[in-house]
Amino acid sequence: MKNSLLATAFLVFLLTLLPACFGKEKTASAPSPVETAANPPNSFKLGLPINCTLGQDCFIMHYVDRDPSPTEVDFGCGRQTYDGHNGVDFAIPDERVMAAGVAVKAAAAGKVLRVRDGVSDRRVADQTDKANVQGIECGNGIVIDHGNGWQTQYCHLRNGSVVVKPDTSVAAGTVLGMVGESGLASFPHVHLTVRYQDKVVDPFVGANAGPGCNVSRQALWQQPISYVPTGTIRAGFATQPPDMAAIWSGRFSETELPKNSPALIFWVQAYGVLKGDRQEFQLIAPDGKPFAVRKQELQSSSRAWLSYVGKRASANQPLTAGVWRGEYRLIRNGKVLIDVKREVQLR
Repeated sequence: MKNSLLATAFLVFLLTLLPACFGKEKTASAPSPVETAANPPNSFKLGLPINCTLGQDCFIMHYVDRDPSPTEVDFGCGRQTYDGHNGVDFAIPDERVMAAGVAVKAAAAGKVLRVRDGVSDRRVADQTDKANVQGIECGNGIVIDHGNGWQTQYCHLRNGSVVVKPDTSVAAGTVLGMVGESGLASFPHVHLTVRYQDKVVDPFVGANAGPGCNVSRQALWQQPISYVPTGTIRAGFATQPPDMAAIWSGRFSETELPKNSPALIFWVQAYGVLKGDRQEFQLIAPDGKPFAVRKQELQSSSRAWLSYVGKRASANQPLTAGVWRGEYRLIRNGKVLIDVKREVQLR
């Protein structure tokens, strides 16, 4: 009996020493993403995990899902999340920016526990793509232990970019790798998950809060981060109707186009639009006259949205040389949330 008890105790000891490499990996299907953690130290603070300026060259695409039911809600009582999402997605505009390189940084000082690299960057577009990354949803990633029960996990880094090794100490702001699209990623971003005593913590709320959005908040950020559930990702012009895949890839960024193009289209990519929002488009010719106008009320909500206005060139309405202007507004309850103006030169 004594030997049996010793063997059992030794097995439990081994299991505590051998955690799975990325056991908290399924960022899209955690059954209860937000739980209350007991007595966390309130001195733990986080910097941004990405080298960019929010609202200028990057944005937050998704927040932590704070609803343990099959529906979802973010900390601002909005819908810019999805069921089971257990982190914050810091996104960049497109794959051209990704290729140029945007650094992922340690949000706080700590010791690297686990890393993975070598997973290809490929936007997940359908169920087949999703099945291909089953078990490696985090893609290329890093887990850092910060002591006192705190850990951070960074997912979807660019293939071949991870520059830290396990068992090495890192300071806050240390470059870990580059933003990518590896694993279960449908756009270029870094997914940050924060845990305290092995439980997911929403960094916009803190570890003492329970589920839901109507809770007391003690955010973990060193500097306040504004809640922006709706905004612009990109806008520009095209000579053919664009789709979301082309926009995420970085196409249609030209500021000059030939005047003999078959069509001229002004497009806007946004995040966090809601059913009932009103969008207003104008494509204005060099003489100041509207070439195409579109006004409509949105019939559905979308976390990522692409819309456009334009016309084909014709003998009656040719594309004349000069500066063309596109204007777009997204209005909610009488308030303008997005106001975009762009110009393109036709030669």
